[in-house]
Amino acid sequence: MKNPAYYKERWPLLFNLAMIATIILILAVAAHLVMQIGTRHGARRTVPDFAGMPLKTALAEAQKRDLKIHVNDSLFVPAYEGGIVLDQLPERGVEVKPGRTVYITINSFRQKMVPVPYVAGRSLRQAKNMLEIAGLEIAELVYRPDMATNYVLEEYLDRKPVLPESRLEAEMGSGVTLHVGIAEGAGPTVVPQLVGAPLQAAKGRLWETGLNVGRIDFDEGVNLLNQKDARVYIQTPAAEYNAAPGSRVDIRLTLDTKKVAESRAAAEKRAREIAEERMRLEEERADSLAQAALERGFVLPPEAKTPTESNETESETDAFFY
Repeated sequence: MKNPAYYKERWPLLFNLAMIATIILILAVAAHLVMQIGTRHGARRTVPDFAGMPLKTALAEAQKRDLKIHVNDSLFVPAYEGGIVLDQLPERGVEVKPGRTVYITINSFRQKMVPVPYVAGRSLRQAKNMLEIAGLEIAELVYRPDMATNYVLEEYLDRKPVLPESRLEAEMGSGVTLHVGIAEGAGPTVVPQLVGAPLQAAKGRLWETGLNVGRIDFDEGVNLLNQKDARVYIQTPAAEYNAAPGSRVDIRLTLDTKKVAESRAAAEKRAREIAEERMRLEEERADSLAQAALERGFVLPPEAKTPTESNETESETDAFFY
């Protein structure tokens, strides 16, 4: 076999190309081997169920399985002890590569405290929005006679009045009682459509229309962690019924999307029927009042007469004087 120097001298260009190709091939094979080692190709780990474990236990379990733990968020759920893992991503049973980070949500040791805003002197809608931005909600609406309807008169936290100079704090998610005005002769409010809405949205719709949240029930399988995914599928009274301000509306929620869809279709149909019936009754009542006025000999004021009626009256008067 001839010396490589012979080929280099005889075919220098081909020799150099062959050397370059050989070097590239060696580098490619080396990179592939390094990548296989670095990524542990073929090695898999099954993510365990960390939910319910104390954080210290979850960290030890993750280390045994060559996984990493990162606390991504915290919530306050009174039913669990502080530091307990509530949720995780990836979920249990998912196969991942060694060294993968599992993001967890733990239960905080106490609820966050937030300042209570002063909302008296504002409309009910404005007050509701201010409380929600602060991380609070309405515990109850108490209506009292006043010249303005749905105007917040007073605000209470745990029966303590909230004043402009107050520096009160409350746990996030706490409820504030609002005393709201209602004018004499104010009519009923119409119950809003809640079917298909999550819990917080349903509460907001009730408060905006001057109604209170009544009994809240959940189907089996709904818990504090998946509650945000549940939707209202039953409400009592139904949408479009008349209700006195401050009345309570009971709701029931489920995670069953099929049940929600069926209930929503039925609720919307029923709401249309109730709205049409209410309009019909209002028209009949207006007609009855008008008929009663005519029978008692009431004369409509000039501004209430139609142009035709006014012209006819003027013609009759002119004819009398002529």
